[in-house]
Amino acid sequence: MGNTPPGATSDETDLLLDVRGLTKTFGTLTACDRVDLDIAKGEIHALLGENGAGKSTLVKMLFGTLTPNSGEIRWNGRPVAIRSPGEARRLGIGMVFQHFSLFEALTAAENIALSLDARTPISQIAERARTLSVNYGLPLDPDAHVGDLSVGERQRIEIIRCLLQEPQLIILDEPTSVLTPQEADKLFETLERLRGEGKSILYISHRLEEVQRICDRATVLRHGKVVAHCNPREQTPASLATMMVGSSVHEVKREAAQAATGAVLIEIANLSQPAKTPFAMPLKNISLSVRASEVVGIAGVAGNGQGEFFEAVSGEVRQAAGTIRIRGVDAGLLGISGRRLLGAGFVPEERLGHGAVPGMKLSENMLLARHKSDARAFLRGGALGVIDRSAVEATTQRVIKEMDVRKSAEDPEASALSGGNLQKFIIGRELDRTPSVLVVNQPTWGVDAGAAARIRQALIDLTRNGSAVIVISQDLDELFEISDRIAVMSHGEMSATIPIAEATREKIGLLMGGADEAARAH
Repeated sequence: MGNTPPGATSDETDLLLDVRGLTKTFGTLTACDRVDLDIAKGEIHALLGENGAGKSTLVKMLFGTLTPNSGEIRWNGRPVAIRSPGEARRLGIGMVFQHFSLFEALTAAENIALSLDARTPISQIAERARTLSVNYGLPLDPDAHVGDLSVGERQRIEIIRCLLQEPQLIILDEPTSVLTPQEADKLFETLERLRGEGKSILYISHRLEEVQRICDRATVLRHGKVVAHCNPREQTPASLATMMVGSSVHEVKREAAQAATGAVLIEIANLSQPAKTPFAMPLKNISLSVRASEVVGIAGVAGNGQGEFFEAVSGEVRQAAGTIRIRGVDAGLLGISGRRLLGAGFVPEERLGHGAVPGMKLSENMLLARHKSDARAFLRGGALGVIDRSAVEATTQRVIKEMDVRKSAEDPEASALSGGNLQKFIIGRELDRTPSVLVVNQPTWGVDAGAAARIRQALIDLTRNGSAVIVISQDLDELFEISDRIAVMSHGEMSATIPIAEATREKIGLLMGGADEAARAH
């Protein structure tokens, strides 16, 4: 594997961070087991591992949100105890979390101000954020309310907020998971510029091609232990994935796409929705039909109406104009539960807070999502009956086993799971019903290579059973891997679908940039 002991490429005087024997336990679970890690000044260092490997626990100890049971953290050569995020920031450690810590009722600038010097005027903070966002190619309106922003735009706030603190070490947890390829390229340019200025970056990502492209060294965790140190440029994505999971990653298998001839299971015609807020995207005359046994992928840059499209199709927002039919039944005026009763399933983009209630146990989240569609199984005596706890718990454990959800307790709260493991649970919760129609928004956001392959294969397998699947994703690799047809959303409009055999990255990229809209304008 080309393993290199920590610090082997750097003189000790060049080390910014040196971690030795760091251990953290939760009851009987050892989340981090005597972890060694060092990061040199001016280095981009990758931290790799599958979901549940201990990455989040480790960086939370470095950022002061968790206290280690044992081990030592040395910063610029001296031992330190990091007891809070405030202490971490004062040392010079900044972090961009995978799950955002933003107040929806506040503007982007106001959220940024909460982590900066309280004496700085908000107008000055807004101007600095605006300038930084332009320089780094991460467009942001400092005056926009967070509640009106897409996930991608919220991620930009987190990155800019961190950079404004001028840290010496920046911890980035899945920073490109909601960025377009072009935005990611801009971010990489920024990271390389920061490295050139002597800043250090601890980079957590499941996109192994990114790790090879920008990272100088990598530390690999598996089940809480360090299993490898390597130069990622000397590896392949396959070899890195094997280090992470301990075996070869499952290869997604799909049959060659053929013209779908099955029944139309979901039909959307002339769907239009006005913008709910000044920052939302209106939907304009969207039409799409998906037949049994096919996957239709929806590509697009974040903030072009994908979220509004999901809300309209799932029933979170009732249609204003147009038709939505599920299995031949007009569902436009039905809510989520009514559409579920027609055999549909839905997985939203934001898993914590939207797909699951953070403070509720997994079994409680299972009941919350399926108590109407599975009333016979979950309630004794039908819809007005008593909850059958054993049935709910049995279903929960079945999903956990089927999707390989890693957890620290028998029935933990949703917030206790890593992002990837919660995603596996939420998708598994829908797949367990074998829905006739499944609509998924960003199915593998922030999950490791093994989990992503499991999720993608599960979606393909669902279509083999005769279901229709719509996948909204910013990951073009994902869409090309699993889709039979691809459409693109741009400025609230949807292009015609392109059969996968005719689709190219150049063609899809042009549509993402609004080429189809420009053609219609002429």
